[in-house]
Amino acid sequence: MTPENYIVVITASAGGLNAISEILSKLPSNFPAPIAIAQHLDPKRPSMLAEILDKRSPLSVKQAKAGDKLYPGKVYIAPPDLHLLVNPDGSLSLSRSEKVHYVRPAGDVLFKSVAASFKEKCIAVVLTGMDGDGAAGVQEIKKMGGIVIAQDKSTCKYPSMPDSAIQTGDVDFVIPLESIARSLMYLMQ
Repeated sequence: MTPENYIVVITASAGGLNAISEILSKLPSNFPAPIAIAQHLDPKRPSMLAEILDKRSPLSVKQAKAGDKLYPGKVYIAPPDLHLLVNPDGSLSLSRSEKVHYVRPAGDVLFKSVAASFKEKCIAVVLTGMDGDGAAGVQEIKKMGGIVIAQDKSTCKYPSMPDSAIQTGDVDFVIPLESIARSLMYLMQ
């Protein structure tokens, strides 16, 4: 995979498991882009997030490893206590660099790396969560010509993250959770 292809990046925190499940369960197995996810996780515990989502989605979901290559129709989950970054050659890196908004993995780190590598071929999604993770990354994605979706606050368990993204003025679409998968399919046409 190289940057002439699209990528979808998602960040979520509190309430994220259900929100991510809702989206991934509605995407077809032949979804034409890879998806990279930074879900805030407990840094002291192993995560079963990839296994749980893999059972709920027609897409193949795995916990990201350094050096993984991106493939369409595959979902890559940031491991606990590691930032997930996408490199210009379409490979993944993991980093223990400082926490952002008190979390690692952080959506801002993922979004900024994708903005630099994929430029206008990126679709970012900010889902339910507390604090403001994702807002700075959203600004980078917009600056590079990408598309930004925020979950409609009325469908969020915790609206702070999408609200922070919306407040940047760089969100293209504010969409109820149940319609995000359909919107992603439309944008991929």
